[in-house]
Amino acid sequence: MKSNRANQESIGKNKYDKLTRMSGHASKKAWVVSVNMGYGHERAAFGLEDLAYGDIVTANNYPGIPEKEKKRWDGTRKIYEIVSRLQPIPGIGQAAFNFMDMFQRIPDFYPQRDLSRPSLQLRQIYRMIRKQKLGKHLVEKLAKHRLPLISTFFIPAFAAEEHGYPGDIYLVTCDADVSRAWAPLDPKKSRIKYFAANGRVVERLKLYGVREENIFLTGFPLPKPSIGGPEATIVKKDLAARICNLDPNGIFINKYTDVLKQNLGEPLCNFKKTHPLTVTFSVGGAGAQHQLAIDLMTSLKPSILQGRVRLNLEAGTRKHLADEFRNAAISLGMKRAIEKNLHIHWHDDRPTYFRQFARTLRTTDILWTKPSELSFYAGLGLAIIMAPPIGSQEDFNKRWLEAVNAGTSQLDPKYANEWLFDWIESGGLARFAWNGYIEAPTHGAYRIEQIITGEKMDLAELPLIV
Repeated sequence: MKSNRANQESIGKNKYDKLTRMSGHASKKAWVVSVNMGYGHERAAFGLEDLAYGDIVTANNYPGIPEKEKKRWDGTRKIYEIVSRLQPIPGIGQAAFNFMDMFQRIPDFYPQRDLSRPSLQLRQIYRMIRKQKLGKHLVEKLAKHRLPLISTFFIPAFAAEEHGYPGDIYLVTCDADVSRAWAPLDPKKSRIKYFAANGRVVERLKLYGVREENIFLTGFPLPKPSIGGPEATIVKKDLAARICNLDPNGIFINKYTDVLKQNLGEPLCNFKKTHPLTVTFSVGGAGAQHQLAIDLMTSLKPSILQGRVRLNLEAGTRKHLADEFRNAAISLGMKRAIEKNLHIHWHDDRPTYFRQFARTLRTTDILWTKPSELSFYAGLGLAIIMAPPIGSQEDFNKRWLEAVNAGTSQLDPKYANEWLFDWIESGGLARFAWNGYIEAPTHGAYRIEQIITGEKMDLAELPLIV
């Protein structure tokens, strides 16, 4: 699957020029700024698109970005993507990734101590901002409108403060814990405010020296079209269908019938199925772990051909991966299953990918992914199976998912056609979906909107432990 794109750069430039001339619309309250390094930061920005003034701004690839600045950003992104793709290779791949990860590793939380000393990585970032004027061009463009600036990556937020952005500056965290690079060089004097994904991030930022009054516990901004307002009407509807798919023997449902009906309504599972049992495998932005997707497809082949399960393979914006998946399916004799019970998705551009992916998740029962920012999608009531983590922050995301009991690590994908159905028959994956809905934050985008606009909503207060 792909979307059409014609003269995208020209269209993007016209949109950007237009938005810098626009007067504010009542529902558009802030600049939303991201970077296209992996998918995590842009996925967080996508959750806030309803709050954005004009288009979401990509700090490392916006229309009119100076060529020197773009080259600096591109160099960093390419190194990350190359090393991430090498990571699964035994020996040299893991060594290269460990070396890179060393500079952004998150230290143990306990014993609690002062962690405010700037890291080497952070000092280098500030040298680029101060001496090479990284981000200055963008900040001057955005400063024409005195709007709040919400960044989903730390460098644009630091640059905004250093280059004198006149409005409020907010930084959205995208993982269940963060490295020292996420806090400013002098955090006690900084005016940057944080939207924290969970309680651990709140406490971590304090150890880094960020003032408590500058930290808001909001949760990760999940896409509003997947939620259904403060009442989460869409989540509840989707979860009701999902639990029925994930608990065919009624083991979990019979044990918690009253509480399920109270939260999800009646009748429970007494309706026509909206979709077959569906597994969605998501490949990360760097394209790592794509072989795992092929192993999964190979193992689930009998169930896919029998119509017992539907498999979505999400290649993001990487057409070559989608082609690789399709070729593998054909070589496995699964050509007739493509577009029936085997769906291979890719898209020309990231905004289209994020929107279509959110729609796909509405009829997804099991999300199979490395514990990236997608860990927070447990808040939509998805059962999550975790591929091996890549990087320090994903280790912490894995711990968080296990703590809220919304996901579990994969077993050998080559035998998924055995153990996956054992988990389903036992009702265990239905329990993960329910726990995600109950324990993981669902309304991050709404909490952030509430803070930016000052318009109060009836939202539950998040417990600090989450």
